[in-house]
Amino acid sequence: MPPLRLLPLDGAGPEHLVLDGSGNLLTGVADGRVLRVETATGRVAEVARTRGRPLGMHRLPDGRLLVCDAYDGLLRVDPATGAMETVLTAAAGEPLNLCSNVTVTRDGTVFVSDSSRRFPLHHWKGDILEHSGTGRVIRWVPGSAAEVVVDGLQFANGLCLAPDESFLVISESGAYRLRRLWLTGGRAGTTDVFADNLPGFPDNLTTSRDGLVWAALAGPRDALLDTLHRHHPVLRRALWALPGALLPGPRRTTHVQGRDAQGRLVHDLRRRAHNYHLATSALEHAGTLYLGSLVKRAIATTPLPPPRGDGPAEQPGVNGVSRGTRSFGGG
Repeated sequence: MPPLRLLPLDGAGPEHLVLDGSGNLLTGVADGRVLRVETATGRVAEVARTRGRPLGMHRLPDGRLLVCDAYDGLLRVDPATGAMETVLTAAAGEPLNLCSNVTVTRDGTVFVSDSSRRFPLHHWKGDILEHSGTGRVIRWVPGSAAEVVVDGLQFANGLCLAPDESFLVISESGAYRLRRLWLTGGRAGTTDVFADNLPGFPDNLTTSRDGLVWAALAGPRDALLDTLHRHHPVLRRALWALPGALLPGPRRTTHVQGRDAQGRLVHDLRRRAHNYHLATSALEHAGTLYLGSLVKRAIATTPLPPPRGDGPAEQPGVNGVSRGTRSFGGG
C-alpha cells in the first residue's frame, strides 16, 4: 500500500464511508455525529447527530441517508436539515441488537446486517471470542414486515451489491470470509462462499464504479483465536470472562482487498500500521482509496495502485449453501 495521507477529524472512529452527490465523504463518529468531509479541502462539517453510534450508511437517491445506529437500529437522516427518524428496530420478532451495515437495491429493497444477538457494540470482542454464530442479514421492503434472509452468521458485518444486483456480498468477520446471497436467477435465495480463508477480519464492504468489491480487513488473523474456535464453547466463554486487558485484540495493521465479481483477488494492499490502524472501510473514488477506522481521528487516503499481477490468491467459494447458514427461498 502506498503511503497514507490523513484528513483529520474532530471526532474518533469514522467507521464507514459513503459519497454524497458532490463527491464528498459522509461518515459517522463515536459521539453520534454524522460528518461531511470535503475531499478537495478536508473541511469537516456536522450534518446530523444520532443518539447512539452511527456505523454503516447508504445514500438514497433523494440525498437522504440510511444510517445503522449500533444501539438504536436503522435511521433515516437528511443531511440537508439534520432531521432524523427511526425506520427499523426489529425483525422476525427480535430487536436489532447490533445494527451494523445497510445497502439498498434500485427498487428500494433494504438489506441490513445485525452482527450479534448476544453482544452489543461495546463488547464486540465477546462475539468474536465466543464465536456465537448469531449474526443475521435482514431484508426489508418499506411498508412491509422485515424478514431474516440469512442467519447463523459469525458476526455479520459489511454488505454490498453486485453492480447488476444479482447477488449481495456479506462480511462474516468471525469466520474470515465473504458470503454471497444470490438475489436473482435459479439460485435466488441461496448462499455460497464468495471468498474464504481471508488473512484477516473482513469489515465493511463497498462496490466501486467498475464493479470491484472492496473489503477492509480490520486486523490480521490471530493464531490463539483460531485455536480457541476449535475448542468447546465453554472454554471460549471462560476466556471472555477475563479482564479486557488480557483478551486478544487486533494487531495494528492497515489492510484492504479488492475483488472482482467472481471473488478473485485484484488488489491486496497492506502496510504496517504507522499512523493508521483498525481500518474498517475502503472506498474507491476518482483514483483514490479512502479508508475509515473504528478508532482513529482521521480518514486516510492513498493513491490506488495498479492491479496486482497473476499469482496465488485465496480461492473464491463454490456454489452451494454452506453448513450452519440458513437462507430464504430454498437451500
